[in-house]
Amino acid sequence: MAPLRLSGINMKLLTYKTQDTEPRLGFLHNNQVVDMEDFGEISNFPLPNDMLDLIDLGFEIIAEITELISETEASFFEEISYELEQVTFLAPIEKPRKNIIGIGLNYTEHLAESARTLDTTGKLPEKPIIFSKPPTTVTGTNTEIIKNTKLTSQLDWECELAVIISKKGKYVAKEDALDYVFGYTVINDISARDCRREGQWIVSKGQDTFAPMGPVL
Repeated sequence: MAPLRLSGINMKLLTYKTQDTEPRLGFLHNNQVVDMEDFGEISNFPLPNDMLDLIDLGFEIIAEITELISETEASFFEEISYELEQVTFLAPIEKPRKNIIGIGLNYTEHLAESARTLDTTGKLPEKPIIFSKPPTTVTGTNTEIIKNTKLTSQLDWECELAVIISKKGKYVAKEDALDYVFGYTVINDISARDCRREGQWIVSKGQDTFAPMGPVL
């Protein structure tokens, strides 16, 4: 997956676990997973062990970590790194603090597809269609999702770009919006199409495991 660039900084963060550890925060370096907290210890620069705690520090922390990485000798990474096959990638943010906000019917091909197969009119929406997915929808990449056959026989999916917000804001001007972005990840937006009725989407979009996320932020 090719990373997007924000302010010229390119870094891949992840939440991972091994057979011997609980979920931990890490980053990719030289095709290995480096433990973030351990890297902070060898750098004499305390760093958190949780993605949300890192995000709370603001996007500026990524520039500082990137600079520390460039100043660290390769040999120092040996004891705090794992090969990719040694770890399990979890959702980068295992439990978001708030619901994930999505925009429905946001491109014309999807409108046409929905009109052919679902109960939609095919008309372009005059205003954004906003829906949400609760924190309980989040699961990791390559994990199984739950299909409740009593609720749906029309399970569907869409690959979506997820934008991670790094600080509080309200009524933010469009030209200032990217100042609030920490980074990006991928979410597989699972939908139970036959549960969407009369403009109500929460049952369709919000069932457990309906937002596989990752593998990296």
